[in-house]
Amino acid sequence: MTRNRATTDGVPQPIMATYYAQRATAGLIIAEASTPNAVGQTYPNITAIHTDAHVAGWRRVTDAVRAEGGRMFLQLQHGGRVGHPDNSGLTPIAPSPIPLPETIYTPAGHQDAVVPREMTIDEIHSTVADFAAAARGAIDAGFEGVEVHAANGYLLHQFLARGTNQRTDAYGGPVAHRIRFTVEVVQAVADAIGPERVGVRIAPGLTVNGMEEGDTEEIYPALITALADTGLAYLHVVFADPDQPLFQEIRTAWPSTLIANPVLGWRKPLPADGGKHEAERLLAAGADLISLGRSFLANPDLVERLRIGAPINQVRDQGLMYTGGAAGYTDYPTLAPTPADDSVRVPEGATV
Repeated sequence: MTRNRATTDGVPQPIMATYYAQRATAGLIIAEASTPNAVGQTYPNITAIHTDAHVAGWRRVTDAVRAEGGRMFLQLQHGGRVGHPDNSGLTPIAPSPIPLPETIYTPAGHQDAVVPREMTIDEIHSTVADFAAAARGAIDAGFEGVEVHAANGYLLHQFLARGTNQRTDAYGGPVAHRIRFTVEVVQAVADAIGPERVGVRIAPGLTVNGMEEGDTEEIYPALITALADTGLAYLHVVFADPDQPLFQEIRTAWPSTLIANPVLGWRKPLPADGGKHEAERLLAAGADLISLGRSFLANPDLVERLRIGAPINQVRDQGLMYTGGAAGYTDYPTLAPTPADDSVRVPEGATV
């Protein structure tokens, strides 16, 4: 859940340690997307993991979370065409020179997207190596593992989809070629830090960031077949619908842990139960674990709220999500302590 609280060059700031430590009761925190190289930067003030300063900044975060009993994976994400020279200082790169069909946020406000430069074979290979190096950096930073982001319209997803990948070489055309880049990235990351420390995030059929997959029902069975024997920690299906046949096909084909993220709606009020009902539907449909993102934004103690059926805080002004500072970030109230447990405190002046 990108929150734009890093420095301009991607170093996590101290307030981020506070934010994640507040949420350490989650079974596993999958931290916000971090770019494995400079050209992969999407938006202003997002985190990165390709310099010693990035590693040191993230180490402060993981130390704070571990002190509270939590554990973290770091999500590795390259923006591909979702980027801008005003954000990264570089022209974005992508499978094909097809621009994002919408504006992108920059320090100067929303601007039209630029035409990305088509990646050369050498750049594809170097990007694979950058993902592997970023994974090693994440382990050095104290993360338990990494999640390779192949969803939401970013670089790996762009290679998977026909609408953004119009290459005619070994990385484009038929499904077997379009999945190749993602498979190579995942394999390189697994080789670098061990497959048991690696998860993969997918979002079948998602159209965010102008995505048009074209053959969703073919892409993901092929991708899962290619990854099934690699011994990965998990597969993470976001915006998962237990009623969709493809979800059931994925569950049947994936041999190990499946994390499912329920559809709660974007820019809509959170359900009163924080997503518990949809989570239970996914568990009944075969998911092993449930990921909740938006519900955790406003509820640092979400696990306890779900456990006892307490009211759910709603996410405040959406503008506060990406503007920096404590407002709408670390100032959400937690439940008042019970007489038997005074370890959870409501911030001064806050209401529950």
